[in-house]
Amino acid sequence: MAPTKATAAAAAPVSRGAAGHPHRIAVVGGGPGGLYAAALLKRLDPDREITLWERNTPDDTFGFGVVLSDETLGGIEHADPVVHAALQRHFVRWDDIDIVHRGVRHTSGGHGFAALGRRRLLQILHERCRSLGVELRFRAEAPDPARLARTYDLVVAADGVHSTTRAAFADVFRPRITEHRCRYIWLAADFAFDAFRFEIAETEHGVMQLHGYPYSRPSPGHHPAARPSGPQDHGASTVIVEMREEVWRAAGFDETPENESVERCAKIFAEALGGRPLRSNNSAWTTFRTVVNERWSHGNVVLLGDAAHTAHFSIGSGTKLAVEDALALAACLREHSRLEAALTAYEAERRPVVASTQRAARASLEWFENLDLYLGRPPRQFAFNLLTRSRRVTHDNLRLRDPRFTEAVEREFGCLPGTPPMFTPFRLRGLTLRNRVVVSPMDMYSAVDGVPGDFHLVHLGARALGGAGLVMTEMVCVGPEGRITPGCAGLYTGRQAEAWRRITDFVHTRAPGTAIGVQLGHSGRKGSTKPMWEGMDEPLDDGNWPLVAASPLPYKPGSQVPRALSRAQLTDLREQFADAAVRAARAGFDLLELHCAHGYLLSGFLSPLTNHRTDAYGGSPEKRLRFPLEVFDAVREVWPGDRPMTVRISATDWAEGGITADDAVAVARAFAAHGADAIDVSTGQVVAHEKPEYGRSYQTPFADRVRHEAGVPVIAVGAISSWDDVNSLILAGRTDLCALARPHLYDPHWTLHAAAEQGYEGPGVVWPAPYRAGSRRPRTGRTDAPRPRLALGD
Repeated sequence: MAPTKATAAAAAPVSRGAAGHPHRIAVVGGGPGGLYAAALLKRLDPDREITLWERNTPDDTFGFGVVLSDETLGGIEHADPVVHAALQRHFVRWDDIDIVHRGVRHTSGGHGFAALGRRRLLQILHERCRSLGVELRFRAEAPDPARLARTYDLVVAADGVHSTTRAAFADVFRPRITEHRCRYIWLAADFAFDAFRFEIAETEHGVMQLHGYPYSRPSPGHHPAARPSGPQDHGASTVIVEMREEVWRAAGFDETPENESVERCAKIFAEALGGRPLRSNNSAWTTFRTVVNERWSHGNVVLLGDAAHTAHFSIGSGTKLAVEDALALAACLREHSRLEAALTAYEAERRPVVASTQRAARASLEWFENLDLYLGRPPRQFAFNLLTRSRRVTHDNLRLRDPRFTEAVEREFGCLPGTPPMFTPFRLRGLTLRNRVVVSPMDMYSAVDGVPGDFHLVHLGARALGGAGLVMTEMVCVGPEGRITPGCAGLYTGRQAEAWRRITDFVHTRAPGTAIGVQLGHSGRKGSTKPMWEGMDEPLDDGNWPLVAASPLPYKPGSQVPRALSRAQLTDLREQFADAAVRAARAGFDLLELHCAHGYLLSGFLSPLTNHRTDAYGGSPEKRLRFPLEVFDAVREVWPGDRPMTVRISATDWAEGGITADDAVAVARAFAAHGADAIDVSTGQVVAHEKPEYGRSYQTPFADRVRHEAGVPVIAVGAISSWDDVNSLILAGRTDLCALARPHLYDPHWTLHAAAEQGYEGPGVVWPAPYRAGSRRPRTGRTDAPRPRLALGD
């Protein structure tokens, strides 16, 4: 891409400061991030010339309260004790979160918040900047970004979500701005809530929610529940009202003037407000925009705060991130002698933190977007679900903060005293699993001619002894041409079935109470490849077999081109699946899963990116579902009626034009209508050009949505690594079972160790008799050292 005039200007040589420590610094934007960056940079080098431009007046602010974390405050305290001391004098602190739903309030304590008025925060930072000698220019538009880049050693762009600096160099920063599905408005109430309050209103137009928190202390002796009377200061609270776009329009807010909107919001949430009014500050309904930039700096221009990134207000991180950016930028400029190195280090330090926060914020945002899915949940589970929505607050974390609340949620869920949620039983058809842990299917590529051998016996047997409720095989192929690699296991011969019977007998005999399931599948266009460790998805050097698929599309450049399946071949394949299911039943498997995910044969029919057929098996979603459902029906017909069947799907292709979460719900409903007992919800691996959004338990929101919209039990999978995650997801009602893969490779006894670490002993997990001596964590280190007895003064 050819550089723009602005880009070329930014890359032009600047004054001596760019080669060493920047001397002349321009800061664009007078929000907390820009002001704090200016103050820190001036404090670290008083000789610097720092000018800050802010288009609004010093008193203009479009929010009300600001929340800062203890971590952020700790950084401020070390970097600038003067600012920290001023903040401390004005902070409102509280510990409780109130969740009000259908007239019932649930309170969870021990959370620890600190907030103050945004206007007060700006005043503190204005005073600090002036005392240090920063030149503040209010009611002034900053000069053109290219001009600033030519005439200053460093340009700090802290000009917000609508950053003009970012726009001027958009070809370099390459921003991605995503607009979301809710409308919200920032308001305030002239009294202090006594907790962080979430309140749900189910109106004739749809669901609306209130987020409220105090940011100013009430006068001594004031009680928040009392109505205002006289001139007494009752404190103040931020109030955000939010709802889906379609609800906002149905309620007529799109045609309502600001003052009427404010009055209507006060009436809708009159109980939460105690009948008090709300006030605005040029408040307007808006949609949240998530900002992500591929780069944060160019030449001597660097982005900071909302100009670089945004995180949804429901996790209270906007000002926090901006202040932390300022701290990191100042530190990196001090630690590196060259500006380029300093800006590179700043981005390297902050980007992972911001990405993690944005993932949490996205999870929180989407929870509120889909709030109506959870309204029918039991009251305490609803509250727990809300508290853990971002996955940053967990079951174990809440148990430490507020054990009484957490125990009440567990009782409502059905946990016996002392029983973690993961060790509660779960029933699928005639099979009762003693706990909610599943060893996820993992391809081992270690079979010979499709026959599982000693490796499989040890691999699956060890994990069955490890305490999981259900152990799944790798994808077991229904024919030799359906293998992914020459080392893939099968169920297309009697010899293979006998070998599997040896394994199921071991599990049932030596690990009684553990179920073992088989996953049946066909590789489709992703077959005839090398084992993963020799080159994942790479074609074999020799000995290739012909591939078949929904359409003649190679998986990636250089991959073998499959043949499109004819009608006769579809019939043959359907019979192969049914024959394999008969062998699986005789081999003693307790559960059968049909693999319709990850771009393998049946998945290839479901996705419009891989199914370009024009016959009865392609085109509309219903036609693309036809063959997978035919296979499911054929397998269900021969699979024993008391044994459950599940289906693994890819709930998104992570690619434009592919399967979406909405499609996944429709696919799950279709399989459930045909008799699927649960849906195993994975994502991706359908097309090579996918762009997954990885992160901790990143696939669980898809399972959550399938569970609530399709009304079918689900298995969640994908970067679930800790027993705390499993407990949190189960107790929140986001999934019924959790499948873990890599953790079980790291530790075959993962479930046993999870029980030991939680101090659990009960029917949900049983140590094999020969292993019971290991049911306590071994001691490490000396424990007999004498304790200090005296502390002598100077």
